[in-house]
Amino acid sequence: MADLQDELTATAEMGELAELSSPTEETPEPSADDALTRARAFLTTHPVADGYCGLPATLRTLPWYDLELGDSSVDTDLPRLRDGGVGALLWTLRLLPGTAHAEHPVTAALEQLDFAQHVVAQYPQGLRPALSASEACDARAYGRIAVLMGPAPAAAIGESLATLRALHTLGLRVLTLSGTCWATEAGLTRFGEEVVREMNRLGVLADLTGASVPTARRVLAVTKAPVILTHSGAHALNSHPDNVPDDLLADLGAAGGVCLVPCSAERTGPQLGDVADHLDHVRRVAGPGSVGLCGAYDTGAVHPDGLADVSRYPYLIAELVERGWPESDPAQLTWGNVQRVLRETEFAARAAAPRRPPSTARIERLDT
Repeated sequence: MADLQDELTATAEMGELAELSSPTEETPEPSADDALTRARAFLTTHPVADGYCGLPATLRTLPWYDLELGDSSVDTDLPRLRDGGVGALLWTLRLLPGTAHAEHPVTAALEQLDFAQHVVAQYPQGLRPALSASEACDARAYGRIAVLMGPAPAAAIGESLATLRALHTLGLRVLTLSGTCWATEAGLTRFGEEVVREMNRLGVLADLTGASVPTARRVLAVTKAPVILTHSGAHALNSHPDNVPDDLLADLGAAGGVCLVPCSAERTGPQLGDVADHLDHVRRVAGPGSVGLCGAYDTGAVHPDGLADVSRYPYLIAELVERGWPESDPAQLTWGNVQRVLRETEFAARAAAPRRPPSTARIERLDT
């Protein structure tokens, strides 16, 4: 309990809020250069936690790469991560359509986890593995970029809670609840509900990107931990099927979840300002505590003009400064909100552990 209390009261571990106050009547509106300078300084204290990066799958297709020197074959390397003020990455374990990955999702997830951990180990001066919010903060304190594993697609657990537990032991921290027979357009099945409860017990975040509205609502009703959307914008601004309607955004905010808005031309729009519009909208509807960032870099996505790679985050923060975001909101956007949901998911797991043994539920017993 003392450890829990220590973590609950650790409000200053990321430092004081950097100065990002909006212009007043007495202060001239900052120029674009001034806003960019302030954004860069801000990100040294409140770095970006990027919620969806496809680097491992991209690296596996390359004959050679060097992330320390920089590599033009990818959107993400260490020089650009440092220039972009990135402090943490969620590495997605993607299933590539039309490959053996899609036919053997459990094997594919295991191979990608193994490869991702190998990549992190190759660059100990730049990257550091993290399994928790505290470890992500520790990585930053040592001048490293924290790497958390996930999201993985729901198919990666192979309709087996034992496989979910094994993946968690190997480092998986986020699972996307869509595209399976137990998380469908009609909602969660009884087995799907048991998956959510087991994720709560383990401390695996539920990602609702791509989930149907009935599935998302049922997850919100069942879960004891916050949920996230790792790469979803506002449906009111762009009708992409992975984007979220306002009523669900409001419910997400009320439940303490976070929507990570992607730097994706398809999901948000072709310009940097379009991404900022989605951030404004999610912040207004769900609240400043429920909006975050995702680059969708190295996923094959087309990126908006001005956001070609991870080095461009300061330009997006500068845009928000010019729009008058109050100084506390960008701190939540870049780092604070992701850190909070990680911590609350860990607390939920600790609370569940004494009360709930590992589930032995099987899909054929619950859903037939």
